[in-house]
Amino acid sequence: MEGNRIQLIDIAKMIDHSLLHPTLTDAEIVEGIGLAKECDVATVCVKPYSVKMAAELLDGTDVGVCAVIGFPHGNSTVAIKAAETRQVITDGAGEVDMVVNIGKVLGNDWAYVTDEIKAINDTVTAEGAILKVIFETDYLQDAHIIRLCEICSELRVAFVKTSTGYGFVKQPAGQYAYAGATDHNLLLMRRHADPSVQVKAAGGVRTLDDVLRVRALGVTRIGATATRAILEEAQRRGF
Repeated sequence: MEGNRIQLIDIAKMIDHSLLHPTLTDAEIVEGIGLAKECDVATVCVKPYSVKMAAELLDGTDVGVCAVIGFPHGNSTVAIKAAETRQVITDGAGEVDMVVNIGKVLGNDWAYVTDEIKAINDTVTAEGAILKVIFETDYLQDAHIIRLCEICSELRVAFVKTSTGYGFVKQPAGQYAYAGATDHNLLLMRRHADPSVQVKAAGGVRTLDDVLRVRALGVTRIGATATRAILEEAQRRGF
């Protein structure tokens, strides 16, 4: 970056290109990995069974592989999450995005939550990878988010992350929706996480202006499916 001016590559390297929708075929995943490679993003974020393929297709590039575990609801046992973590790292993931046990968070079972995050973080860091802990903020109150930030800071986790993109909440009229990475929650996370812990915004970051807005709040990584549109807009605007 020249001085303080944000360049196109700075925006690209904030992006984990998300390929997590349950209906994606292998052909669509291969296409998405190609897009991530072309755009030179930070990582491509894939489901566990796609990690090996992604690692092979991205070999020799500057685009990493990020795998989700316990996705999207975080309900697997700690042992299964740890085994899944070891598998995705063996298959080529350098980053792991783990969903916390949301019910345990809502039940204030902080001992369980701490032990789970520690077990996964220890597994990840022992292999030279990094962990992002997904809170699923739509389900939580501020107090839960603050406590999770404190735990992740104590355990020296690399990133805290807002959402999976699939944490839909039933609305009064019966439909399901989610807010995702709201400014309120991003500010809360940045304020209560140690400065060494980075913040990833996921869920609803769809435009260049969204990216610039969350970056100004202290976010250093985003999860996005609208990667090409974001970067094309950045080019048009002279980044």
